[in-house]
Amino acid sequence: MMAVIKTIESTVSSTPLGPAANEKDAEKLRFIEEMTADADAVQEKVLSEILSRNAKTEYLERCKLDGATDRECFKAKVPVVTYEDLQPEIQRIANGDRSAILSAHPISEFLTSSGTSAGERKLMPTIKEELDRRQLLYSLLMPVMNLYVPGLDKGKGLYFLFVKSETKTPGGLTARPVLTSYYKSEHFKSRPYDPYNVYTSPTAAILCADSFQSMYAQMLCGLYQRLDVLRVGAVFASGLLRAIRFLQLHWEQLAADIASGTLNPRIGDPSVREAVSDLLRPDPELAQFVTFECSKGDWSGIVTRVWPNTKYLDVIVTGAMAQYIPTLEYYSGGLPMACTMYASSECYFGINLRPMCAPSEVSYTIMPNMGYFEFLTIDAAGTCGAATPQLVDLAHVEVGKEYELVITTYAGLYRYRVGDILRVTGFHNSAPQFRFVRRKNVLLSIESDKTDESELQRAVETASELLKPYNATVVEYTSHAYTKSIPGHYVIYWELLEREAGDGKGPVDGEVMGKCCLAMEEAMNSVYRQSRVADGSIGPLEIRVVRSGTFEELMDYAISRGASINQYKVPRCVNFPPILELLDSRVVSAHFSPAPPKWTPHRSV
Repeated sequence: MMAVIKTIESTVSSTPLGPAANEKDAEKLRFIEEMTADADAVQEKVLSEILSRNAKTEYLERCKLDGATDRECFKAKVPVVTYEDLQPEIQRIANGDRSAILSAHPISEFLTSSGTSAGERKLMPTIKEELDRRQLLYSLLMPVMNLYVPGLDKGKGLYFLFVKSETKTPGGLTARPVLTSYYKSEHFKSRPYDPYNVYTSPTAAILCADSFQSMYAQMLCGLYQRLDVLRVGAVFASGLLRAIRFLQLHWEQLAADIASGTLNPRIGDPSVREAVSDLLRPDPELAQFVTFECSKGDWSGIVTRVWPNTKYLDVIVTGAMAQYIPTLEYYSGGLPMACTMYASSECYFGINLRPMCAPSEVSYTIMPNMGYFEFLTIDAAGTCGAATPQLVDLAHVEVGKEYELVITTYAGLYRYRVGDILRVTGFHNSAPQFRFVRRKNVLLSIESDKTDESELQRAVETASELLKPYNATVVEYTSHAYTKSIPGHYVIYWELLEREAGDGKGPVDGEVMGKCCLAMEEAMNSVYRQSRVADGSIGPLEIRVVRSGTFEELMDYAISRGASINQYKVPRCVNFPPILELLDSRVVSAHFSPAPPKWTPHRSV
């Protein structure tokens, strides 16, 4: 374990961040101060540790570092890489090669990224001690939150947490999402009692792979303990909205179970039934309350009506999740939304030291002990300016500038481009604070899915093949992530050119357009298809056919607002309300995918 993860000395409860709630919190807050006091020195030490422990790996030996651990040699000899550059090494590990390819420590499993390569989830190698590093970051969250929201030890958190499917690589290593890995670890399952981190959901319900059984059990337990709930959350904003939608659909059965003190027979997992049985009891008064609140058809403020002591929502509402803020405000009655940490499959990065700030003001302080961080400058055009751009160290970024994050980790990623674009908003001590701006190249996103322009283009081309027998073509298209329904779904606007079919076929009808919707979904990456099929977090794709000339009008509108006619390109994704209104006012027909796309948890090798 690296030296910077160490025992934190006991001190008094007063800290520079504020008065700690207790002695344990004070230790954690002082650790934050210690790590950020001289971020550059911590970074230098982290890099030296990573390079020295992995000096004999095949990858670093190929870079000819010859045991050097200094920054200058590292930057001169180790290239900046993408996932595609590392794919041969990662595939060897996945196929069972146990030699020290990227890491001197054995690769314990692969963490599957929500980003994809060639349509499949990216495989991120990890080592066992990374769980300790992630646990360390988790341990900092509540001490910071306690500075802003007192009394959280007097109640519980209603968190809707879920595991996702996992698979085995050809070499026998587990491949699964990072949160599934964490929930199934002893760090989570055998966590010591902490009055500030008590959940209403039994661990067995969280670990149940059946999403209906898991959600039902977690919602039922949350209703039984409704007066104990002080915070409501999920990982993503979309996940919390799915939970509210679940309550809308299943409140009658939930109320019936509460009234009788019995459990819905659809909950067949023995461990879930056993865990929930501890709470089950006939409670006609609570059942009547649930029925009264859910039957009236008014869902505004439902969170605070059902869980009246809730002080805030704990959800990620930055990046693509910002689109859900108005809906969450409606359902929560305007509760504050706390974004507490910034993390990915590749590495856990930092925490929000002002968790109760407005979503638009969220900035994350990078914890310099988590990995070695560099930053690729993004120019005004949103690209990396120079042909061979220089990378900036963590402590030397500039306020107001945007950068692409590049990481070097203990698990064996070296100068790896994560693809996150961040803007520097300030510093805490000498550690910079960043606002998440966007994922590089991502066009559409409903939850953990990330669809880029080339994937969307490929899907449109695949689906448009079905139009050829009808002598029809797609003239232009654009898209929108529609989140006013739960779950959200992709909307694709098509303008068609239909000529008279020579073989007697009639015009393109609804059945054909439905097949086009499904063909687009079949062409999407595996994360999208899993979200549609297994998770239910994305609804059926919709194609809205607009009348002829609509995209000419779109160009005219853009030019009227100052766009150059010579440089105008049709935007492949639109979010600006006036443009959406224009498109929707020209829709002549709308069509949905008639069935889910094909998906299997097994990777194509």
